[in-house]
Amino acid sequence: QVQLVESGGGLVQAGGSLRLSCAASGRTFNNYAMGWFRQAPGKDRDFVAAISWSGGSTAYADSVRGRFTTTRNNAKNTVYLQMNSLKPEDTAVYFCAAAYGTNWPPLRFEYWGQGTQVNVSS
Repeated sequence: QVQLVESGGGLVQAGGSLRLSCAASGRTFNNYAMGWFRQAPGKDRDFVAAISWSGGSTAYADSVRGRFTTTRNNAKNTVYLQMNSLKPEDTAVYFCAAAYGTNWPPLRFEYWGQGTQVNVSS
């Protein structure tokens, strides 16, 4: 079992930045690829970004590529999502997730956090 806790959400003006964190506990963190997803009101949960167990590989949705960056610190059991040039359409609940193993891209995310709200005002 892996427990994931997101933090860092909040309200920001368009063009601003936020840094989300996801702290993991319960299992060996570097056995897991990590992902970020988001869900806006009335919409499906969408993929945002992912990072491999080592941090050597990353993937991004087209809508955030060039603006968002995901990194991880395995010594701190934490993954980050740096969000720059935020737009009102980035408003959503952001979730982190963990996928066991070294497959890339990850086959299935098995563990999920509770989410953190990000609101971007125009």
